[in-house]
Amino acid sequence: MAGHRAQRVSEDIKREIIAVIRELKDPRISGKMLTVVRVDVSHDASFAKVYVSALEGIETAQNAVKGLNGAAGLVRGEVTRRLRLRKSPELKFVADDSVEHGMKIFKMLDDIKVESNED
Repeated sequence: MAGHRAQRVSEDIKREIIAVIRELKDPRISGKMLTVVRVDVSHDASFAKVYVSALEGIETAQNAVKGLNGAAGLVRGEVTRRLRLRKSPELKFVADDSVEHGMKIFKMLDDIKVESNED
């Protein structure tokens, strides 16, 4: 798949996965502050790796990923139906701690700012 098209398809899949996740009723998923960080689609669009992060931490993200991998067939079908894709990519959900890591960096920068204002 060409670079521009792969990027566009990956963003479309990401948008639809976010919408489908909001509709799921699994207690491991619903009520959690989940974020789909990025979606990597293979060149032939047969596989998609979905990186999921949670504000509550990596443990929450890992638990949610278990639920999402259990519902991968349903999510895959909904994404394919909504985007009218010819080839439906197999979804693999992976826990990612980038949001948690970003919050730590933000806190460190905020602490540095407070310290510099005290001097």
